[in-house]
Amino acid sequence: MSDQVGGDHYRNKAIEPIRYIMENGIGYCEGNVIKYVTRHREKGGAQDIKKAIQYLHFILQHQYGEK
Repeated sequence: MSDQVGGDHYRNKAIEPIRYIMENGIGYCEGNVIKYVTRHREKGGAQDIKKAIQYLHFILQHQYGEK
């Protein structure tokens, strides 16, 4: 997991998001929420938070039938 392509925004974390996601069997949408929230300060800023919110909306729609 030490070969990060495109930056080093996860290397300063005690647990890299991909390791946490994979070892806990977390689904695609939930995993993306974790990834974007984890990196927003070092990489994407407000855009990463908006991406996380978008994935949360996907979860609400597809798993709970909410709009």
